[in-house]
Amino acid sequence: MIIRAAADEDWPHIFAIVQPILAAGETYAIDRDLEPEAVKAYWMMPAHSVFVAEIDHRIVGTYYLMANQRGGGAHVANCGYMVSPEARGQGVARSMCLHSLDTAQDRGFRAMQFNHVVSTNTRAVALWHALGFEVVGTLPKAFKHPTHGYVDSYVMFRSL
Repeated sequence: MIIRAAADEDWPHIFAIVQPILAAGETYAIDRDLEPEAVKAYWMMPAHSVFVAEIDHRIVGTYYLMANQRGGGAHVANCGYMVSPEARGQGVARSMCLHSLDTAQDRGFRAMQFNHVVSTNTRAVALWHALGFEVVGTLPKAFKHPTHGYVDSYVMFRSL
């Protein structure tokens, strides 16, 4: 697996991963019915450093890295990760998270925080725990899941 900075020509492949996940509405607190331009504006926004994961020259995952806050909170990183359905269970998310932790540390961040980990996303919660993140807060019924209704979200944190 190769993880590298995304290039402009990667966008169609990134869109093919990001758009269905956003449309499913199960893991990201963002509108489910975004037009393609809005999906690109969200994932590729200037504040995001975007990366892709490739297996056999095929993009199978993407993540962004950014400062979680500005000013006095700019030393804490934030990321979002997405993996194509056909690559799930192959360690792509784990590899991207490890890459993001190293990249964040190299860029001078002192910690990483995930602001809204949906509790029903049990694979992600377990992976983040395995990689040293702790739940530092529970947001009761803060996410409206399309099939489970209102569910908790977690704030997860890890020092670098």
